[in-house]
Amino acid sequence: MTTMPSLMRYRLQRGGPLHRAAAGAAIRVEAPPEPDSGSAPPPALPEPAPPTPPQEIEPPAREGLSGRQLRGARREAQRRGLAVTSDLDAVRQLRAQGVEIGARRGQTQPATQPAAPAGAPPLPEGPPDPVPVDGPPPGPGAPPEAPRAAPAGVLPGAAPNPVTAADVSTIQQELAQRRRRRSLMLAARLAVMVLLPTMVTGWYFFAVATPMYATTSEFVIQKAEASNAAAGLGGLFQGTSMATQQDSITVQSYLSSRAAMLRLDREEGFRAHFAQPFIDPLKRLPPQASDEETFARYRSSVRLSYDPTEGIVRMEVIAAEPEVSARFSGALIGYAEEQVDQLTQRLRADQMDGARASYREAEARRADALDEWLRIQGAVQQIDPVGETAARTQQIGALQTERQQLELRLQSRLSVAEPNAAQVGALRGRIDGITALIADLRREMTEETEAGVSLAQRNTELRLAEENYTFQTVMVQQALQQMESARTEANRQVRYLSVGVEPLPPDRPTYPRAAQNTALALAIFAGIYLMLSLTASILREQMSA
Repeated sequence: MTTMPSLMRYRLQRGGPLHRAAAGAAIRVEAPPEPDSGSAPPPALPEPAPPTPPQEIEPPAREGLSGRQLRGARREAQRRGLAVTSDLDAVRQLRAQGVEIGARRGQTQPATQPAAPAGAPPLPEGPPDPVPVDGPPPGPGAPPEAPRAAPAGVLPGAAPNPVTAADVSTIQQELAQRRRRRSLMLAARLAVMVLLPTMVTGWYFFAVATPMYATTSEFVIQKAEASNAAAGLGGLFQGTSMATQQDSITVQSYLSSRAAMLRLDREEGFRAHFAQPFIDPLKRLPPQASDEETFARYRSSVRLSYDPTEGIVRMEVIAAEPEVSARFSGALIGYAEEQVDQLTQRLRADQMDGARASYREAEARRADALDEWLRIQGAVQQIDPVGETAARTQQIGALQTERQQLELRLQSRLSVAEPNAAQVGALRGRIDGITALIADLRREMTEETEAGVSLAQRNTELRLAEENYTFQTVMVQQALQQMESARTEANRQVRYLSVGVEPLPPDRPTYPRAAQNTALALAIFAGIYLMLSLTASILREQMSA
């Protein structure tokens, strides 16, 4: 026995009948067994049922049923076991069985059917009558087609398990209860996670929180430089915020440090002020508060900000009393001014120490130069080399003048016819003596004598010693001047604070801002709830997937 492939039977002739089967359903045909000798020929295959006449489908099409109603009709027809070719055919066949389509939200409802006559025998169950394959389609004058048998398990004239209005109402009530239950759960979650914390926060800010007073102040760091310090490239930034930006940041860091807190506590009683019993428990410090707890309160009570464009440092000091807040602010400004002055204290001290050391070294060198000068004067037995040289030069000049006069007299004696030999010899002897004396004087000035040095060498040593002493004296004077300048700079305040906004005590509380803080708390709790809800829904979806 061989199973034939499933085939879809379409209209074989123009105007021929269509098989009354569900759309997409196939007819399973079995191959006939091998013919034996003397066996009967195989029976003819059943042909598809004739199609529904168009005039029967047109009335439902004119009613304008929605797509949802048509799909519901097809599903109902399939559930009842009806073979339909389209959605409109399903509507028609359901109406033929007494089920009305489109009465309420596209659901099917059973229509009233006439009761079967009493004593009428039930129709036998069985498959539908086969439709002959061969033969022309029935014409207008053909006899009416015999009624088909009802599907298996369905009695003729009875609607199998329709969805009643009571079932629909029950489903709607269950859906409404589910929506109501979900709404109540959502409201409960919102109340627990958002509204209740917000109400507690608002109650604290409006009824429990201690009023706090904030004192604001603004100051800028000024730099006092000498007039010659602004020369060069560094003078381009004089008078701008860039010249004191590093100092401003350093002061801001100092005011936010533990050192400033400890000094304020030691001098102004910061810890004792915030440990008073009238302050609310969240802001009150314990009687024996540690430095870390006090520093945490200090960080929340002293707020600093720096504007780099203008170089202004803004400070806000919060306290439970306005006078205390102003006092704390003034003390912190004084600490900041001392700190900014101490930034250059070491530099100025180093400059002063360097100036003093330079002055002492200059004094020692001048003393050594003076001792060397005196030693050379004693060695050459000469005090003033300039005077000695001038005296020798003057003596040589006088001898040269005298020699010239003697030479003139000698020429006058030699100009006579018979000169006196004795006079001529005497004049020549005097001239030779003067010439020899001049030569000796010049030799003493330039050549070494029996002592081993010449006058020129002695004069040079004396002049070098004198010039060295003069130079060391000038260096001592410069070192003394530098030391005086360093002493002046060390005693002068180079950087100081110029307060633009004085710290004045406020007349009404600044904090807490109850309405703003409550609204902020509501937004924060709502955001937390939203994040938790999204996370839970994503995890639930992942687990279900």
